[in-house]
Amino acid sequence: MDNLNLGPLPGSARKGILTYLSISAVVYLLMMLAGLVMRLSQAGIIGVPPDFFYQLMTAHGAGMVGISGLAASAVLWYFLRRYVELTIGILWANLAFFLIGVVLILGGIFIGGYGGAWTFLFPLPSHSMGAWSVGAAASFMLGLLLIGVGFLLFYLDIARAILSKYRSFPRALGWPQLFANSDAPMPPATIVAATMVVIVNTMGIVAGAVVIVIMLVNLFMPSFAVDALLTKNLIYFFGHVFINATIYQAVIAVYELLPEYTKRPWKVNKAFLAAWSASSLMVLAVYPHHLLMDFSMPVWMAVAGQILSYANGIPLVVVTAYGALTIVHKSGIKWNIASGLLFLSMFGWAAGVIPAIIDATVAANNVMHNTMWVPGHFHFYLLVGLVAMLFGFMYYLVHKEDQGSSWIDRSAFLLYVIGAIGFAGMFLVSGMNSVPRRWAAHLPEWVSYSQIASVFAILVVIGATLFAIRFITRLPQARTV
Repeated sequence: MDNLNLGPLPGSARKGILTYLSISAVVYLLMMLAGLVMRLSQAGIIGVPPDFFYQLMTAHGAGMVGISGLAASAVLWYFLRRYVELTIGILWANLAFFLIGVVLILGGIFIGGYGGAWTFLFPLPSHSMGAWSVGAAASFMLGLLLIGVGFLLFYLDIARAILSKYRSFPRALGWPQLFANSDAPMPPATIVAATMVVIVNTMGIVAGAVVIVIMLVNLFMPSFAVDALLTKNLIYFFGHVFINATIYQAVIAVYELLPEYTKRPWKVNKAFLAAWSASSLMVLAVYPHHLLMDFSMPVWMAVAGQILSYANGIPLVVVTAYGALTIVHKSGIKWNIASGLLFLSMFGWAAGVIPAIIDATVAANNVMHNTMWVPGHFHFYLLVGLVAMLFGFMYYLVHKEDQGSSWIDRSAFLLYVIGAIGFAGMFLVSGMNSVPRRWAAHLPEWVSYSQIASVFAILVVIGATLFAIRFITRLPQARTV
């Protein structure tokens, strides 16, 4: 079960990985600029018409999640190839489906005027009160469907590769070593994480595809009955699983790269295996915490959503964050921007879970659910956690180990850290003061929060711009192994 030692990446695979990441770096900047425009509008600094605000909000939400999935897939594919044989054609097919889907989504939003948010909750797409046409809503959802098809092909190929080597998912998750005290070598951390991602995200994507098809049929055949609560459950199951699986893919960069920088192995033990197995189950069942305000939900699902929200953040985050601390402690690591961003991401992921757990408490959710607290918690663990992981991987690819960090790199890092923590923090402060989310116009009492947040957003954009420029301009020297 050892590393395959496949040597240099084939040229087409290397181009595929770098294309994924180059597109991701550019789209991240565009989506961050869209977020900045929204905050500046809420701050009263610029004027954005409400209909365009909601179009931006829709593009920003769907775009950040989608491009994070694409970039994290590059991380997964790059490192997983060290252990199993993957199909390069599928890598490119996923990108093709993704780009076609993006064109349809952008057309539906900015040409058709669709502004119903990434959640496309029934019956909003078909009952827009004239804000957009049925065709615009269909274009948006068809784009999501095509992106899902590409990701599904991607995960099925990974499943094939893992099963061809480990023969079953339980073996790839390390269950013989965990439950049967097998003396076989522990599976690598990358294999465990990849197996978990394949299992949960395949289910999430299929659920998303089912609900999109149902709603597409309803768009053109209004007589086709749709259960609003069922579609909401399917949408949030899909959305919750997809973004969590995206983080689980990206964290593979931490498992693979911190050992390179510290010259210490990442030890896979029973606690590690138990954490990933537990999260494999809990991430599928925890999504009802998004629906705590839906009075028609079964009580047992709301209770399970609250309890599992407390439990789900513990296994993986604690094991990974603690593992990162122990592997770095007294290692003599020579810090650079890549290792710094990867280590920062552990803080972002661990700290970002705390406001998420608070929001998943029914008593708090009653007050906080429709406030800025909600985007505050996911901006924290996405900006400070996930995006930091992905930029760290980009730096690793184009930054030689013995190459020092320039003052531009260090400045970008500092600006990004201050901006990301401050920006997410202002969302949380706004939520604590009952500022509502998803409002294009803010009352005078709320404007100061948006003004402060806008300053932090500008720092994030500057830092991320420098990251992206450094990555793209160094592409010719990107690693080939």
